[in-house]
Amino acid sequence: MTAKLPTPVTLTGRHVRLEPLTRDHLPELWAAIGSDPDVWRWIPFIAPQSEEELGAILDIRLAEVAKGTAVKFAAIDLASGKAVGITGFYGFSAADELVEIGGTWNARSAWRTGLNTESKLMLLTYAFEELGMGRVFWKTDALNERSRNAILRLGAQFEGVHRREKRRDNGVWRDTAYFSMLAEEWPAAKARLVERLAAG
Repeated sequence: MTAKLPTPVTLTGRHVRLEPLTRDHLPELWAAIGSDPDVWRWIPFIAPQSEEELGAILDIRLAEVAKGTAVKFAAIDLASGKAVGITGFYGFSAADELVEIGGTWNARSAWRTGLNTESKLMLLTYAFEELGMGRVFWKTDALNERSRNAILRLGAQFEGVHRREKRRDNGVWRDTAYFSMLAEEWPAAKARLVERLAAG
């Protein structure tokens, strides 16, 4: 059976709600992420210096959604009710049963927390169990050790590095590390993520 493509659904857990990203999330995202250099260090955009500049970056992401090449979510911290990051799906193909989880920017307060773990658990559950995907993959800057380690903690497998794959806004080329998880690997990975969430 052919897989289904992702759609702008709302996914709700105990710590976080992923809801379709809109321009209305901009003020809260600016307050949460702003121009924090640690958040923006590995993102292929120059760090915005104002809410207006962040809005221009959001407009790029929303244009991808409008073109049908991405599905983007705002990550809402249920404790505060405010947006603290964004994430989404890219590179999807129903015929090939694959989807990328990417474009994830989280406020520093969400790093290595139940919120971030639960976000990925919900996205993976949706991809494998609702959409019927056979492969979920991630891409990150090969130099971004924090992101690489976070992806590995999900249970993904490192596949290799594509050299000189993407030009950053500052003109510097980046090498990109690729990771993936297959449908047959998902049950064990899910059990570990559920256990990690339960342990706090």
